[in-house]
Amino acid sequence: MINTQSRASISLKQVLIYGGLLVTLSMGIRHGFGLFNLPITATNGWDRETFALTIALQNLVWGAMQPVTGALADRFGAFRIMVAGGILYALGLVGMGLSTDILPFTVAGGLLIGLAQTATTYSVVYGILGRNVAAEKRVWAMGVAAAAGSFGQFLMIPVEQGLITHFGATDALLLLGLMATLMLPIAFKLKEPAGSTHLQLGNQTIAEALGEAMHNRSFQLLTLGYFVCGFQVVFISVHLAPYLSDLSKAVPSLGSPAVASTALALIGLFNVFGTFYAGVLGQRFPKRYLLSGIYASRAVAIALFVFMPITPLSTYVFAAVMGFLWLSTVPLTNAIVAQIFGVKYLTMLSGLVFFSHQLGSFCGAYLGGLLYDRSGTYDPVWMIAIGLGIFAALINLPIQERALGRLQST
Repeated sequence: MINTQSRASISLKQVLIYGGLLVTLSMGIRHGFGLFNLPITATNGWDRETFALTIALQNLVWGAMQPVTGALADRFGAFRIMVAGGILYALGLVGMGLSTDILPFTVAGGLLIGLAQTATTYSVVYGILGRNVAAEKRVWAMGVAAAAGSFGQFLMIPVEQGLITHFGATDALLLLGLMATLMLPIAFKLKEPAGSTHLQLGNQTIAEALGEAMHNRSFQLLTLGYFVCGFQVVFISVHLAPYLSDLSKAVPSLGSPAVASTALALIGLFNVFGTFYAGVLGQRFPKRYLLSGIYASRAVAIALFVFMPITPLSTYVFAAVMGFLWLSTVPLTNAIVAQIFGVKYLTMLSGLVFFSHQLGSFCGAYLGGLLYDRSGTYDPVWMIAIGLGIFAALINLPIQERALGRLQST
């Protein structure tokens, strides 16, 4: 067996620090897009479906192109991919800020930022991590990297709300575009020496890796469960603020922008702890059971939130609980992929399973706006989110976490 870790050129500390910073910016900025929902639609005279469609398209592009970006990163190295992603992210935010018509806004926020996220979020960072971190520390390291990105969500929510309050939504997006350029120097700190991305085991081709994964039952089940994750988190992140605003007719205190921004910030804060402990527990317990527990707990948390009287306090409690469960699926899901298939095509295969996550994200974002505009309420989508949580809890149980025979015999 080839010991790839002994030839790794990026230290664990360096990968975690700079990978965490990259994900902090990328995930942190996108986590606050829900705060722009009402200001953007009110300013331009659009309905909520228009804004929701842009965010839904962003998630769909992100998911559809993630396997392609992942394959390119596995083949040619992640550095060029990350630099391109940082540039596209900045251009997309500036385009959103300058757009007054639906088409350019959708292209900027949906297409450009969707492409940017394929190159600046978990899949690419986890590919670097998988090549440079020993297998016995991999799940823990993925949890730490996810926790760093989660802290970005907590950090960026008050920043984005402050920018909107003091400068307006348009200038806030322009300033966020400037902030996104910080991804470029960070990418240089994650640059791997030429050839280091080819030091994995085996001579398997991309086509063989894709075929192997697509016909693997555990991969199929993992992929279906990840759809649910995307549906739930994006629906909540995009539509929680307008949902609370609607409820303010009965509970006026829910109408304050501070309630929604605090709730989203709490999601980011508790997500730090949730993703970290998911990595810790994933080293000790079967990851499929942890995933099943996360999805079941989400279903219970959502049901309690929507069926009980909603107040600012109950909203904060819901946000904290959901935050703990928010992206704790990410290190566990990616670690299962690495455990079953190895790390040679980890970025691509993680991107492939993530495509399902983003199909769910598209549905969560778009259905939220569509069904609201048709029915005047978000209740049908909350019910769907509960049902999907139960479904995901069940289908993760049969997953087999054993490495494939070709890896065991190598």
